[in-house]
Amino acid sequence: MIFVYTASTLLSCNSTNDKNLTSADVVVYGGTSAGISAAIQTARLGKSVILIEPTSRLGGLTTGGLGQTDIGNKQVIGGIAREFYQNIKKHYEGSSSWVWQTRSEYKDGGQTRSDKNEDAMWTFEPSAALKVFHDMIKHLNIKVVYNQKINRETGISKVGNAIHSITMESGVTYFGKVFIDATYEGDLMEASGISYTVGREPNSLYKESLNGIQANKVSKTLLGTVSHNSIHHDFIEGVDPYIVKGDPTSGLLPFINSGGPGINGSGDKGIQAYCFRMTLTDHPDNRIPFKKPENYNELEYELLFRNYEAANGPLEKMYSYGDPLIPWINSAMPNRKTDTNNQKGFSTDFIGQNWDYPEASYPEREKIVERHRLYQQGLMWTLAYHNRIPKEVREKVSQWGTCKDEYEREDGWQQQLYIREARRMVSSYVMTQKNCEGIEKVYDPIGMAAYGMDSHHVKRYVNSNGYVSNEGNVEAHVKAPFPISYRSIVPKKEECNNLLVPICLSASHIAYGSIRMEPVFMVLGQSSAVIASLAIDEGKSVQDIEYSKLEKELTKQAQILQ
Repeated sequence: MIFVYTASTLLSCNSTNDKNLTSADVVVYGGTSAGISAAIQTARLGKSVILIEPTSRLGGLTTGGLGQTDIGNKQVIGGIAREFYQNIKKHYEGSSSWVWQTRSEYKDGGQTRSDKNEDAMWTFEPSAALKVFHDMIKHLNIKVVYNQKINRETGISKVGNAIHSITMESGVTYFGKVFIDATYEGDLMEASGISYTVGREPNSLYKESLNGIQANKVSKTLLGTVSHNSIHHDFIEGVDPYIVKGDPTSGLLPFINSGGPGINGSGDKGIQAYCFRMTLTDHPDNRIPFKKPENYNELEYELLFRNYEAANGPLEKMYSYGDPLIPWINSAMPNRKTDTNNQKGFSTDFIGQNWDYPEASYPEREKIVERHRLYQQGLMWTLAYHNRIPKEVREKVSQWGTCKDEYEREDGWQQQLYIREARRMVSSYVMTQKNCEGIEKVYDPIGMAAYGMDSHHVKRYVNSNGYVSNEGNVEAHVKAPFPISYRSIVPKKEECNNLLVPICLSASHIAYGSIRMEPVFMVLGQSSAVIASLAIDEGKSVQDIEYSKLEKELTKQAQILQ
């Protein structure tokens, strides 16, 4: 049973510090797209809700640069998630939304495009997403709190196996009947004593084939089809890894792991690489040119130089995909802006430099985030202006820059780093490759995923030929959308009975690679709120809702379950 707190109980709990006392039926920690979706659904169901965002900006990656929506199948995005994308379309139907180009000039780019007769739009500026989210919550009874981080050491108070309250580093305490951890890191989950994992499981643990270290370039999926791993976004053959070419005694260039890639299929603590999903523009009146960062270290980009120098022929033939000259993918957003993402061997992913992030302290995380930013700033300046970069590359890249009108920072860079994966809960049901491939189906769906099993590179190493290679990339298709289990977003009951975890859910590394998309996080955030509301109404643990009732309510809220 959930411990239900009355107003008098709450007052007696903290009567000496009333100014810091605040309570709600549901407390959502993390103002990501999942957290916003959860707060909206909670309020619409008539429950009080507090939405706590550790930074000064709502929306996470959806308002932080990821305007190219990764979906897989649009038809399985329903509920509040679809409402968001419908509102994006409405936003751009107004002429006032088009400042740097006309609506007729804009053409979708990237892998998810909006068809002419669709009811939704799937590409957008971060500022448009932020406006839409604020519009969606402004008339609802949602208390939004900014710049409050949970005290991860002593901030959790539990009564039995129920969370009683959470306290921020500032000392402010929030009481709730049900809590939702909607952060990318899973800090509330971890601080509450919930089982979780970090890194890649060995294939043997869940009888998978695409988990763990991907040392071989080709492997078979569980269905017997061939998956080509770690062949995309790699160096061309012949890039020397040593500070002095051909001399191992001179030491490895920066960011290369010593030793080989490891044993194929074995587990490790490696995290797929992070980056900033840059919002760039080529409009001269809105562009901030790339600047050389302080403490720029040319050696950090030596592999980039050598990758071009190893081309041994026309640069246009270096890679068979994307723009062969440019090591990124520019997806067109409205108003002559982009969502710019990693592509090819040396790009915006800061490979191997994020492994400590999930468990790091707040100050340590800030250093890791800033280190990623400095790396990318240096990368962009190098590509645009360094004389060792081919002229035709410099001419293309220097046309671009960050935007004056998107983010709070004067340099046009966002605060939100793309945390592709951090902690993952281990609950009574773990989503695995078998779910993604349709070999194993769940009986209690709360939403659906449809994107391919996708992992960015994890490490950089010296291969058997003595050259540099990247390891960890997997791009394996799923044949059809697959359901996500109710049990995968609730902890083991004995660990906590009033917490839901829609982002750092219970999934293996490779299954998480399919599930970890922003529309799916919105879906799971909404479903978490429905579960929380039913648990409160029935006085039950979040694990004990009768699925037939949950299914009925989710369907009523326009969630798509099959």
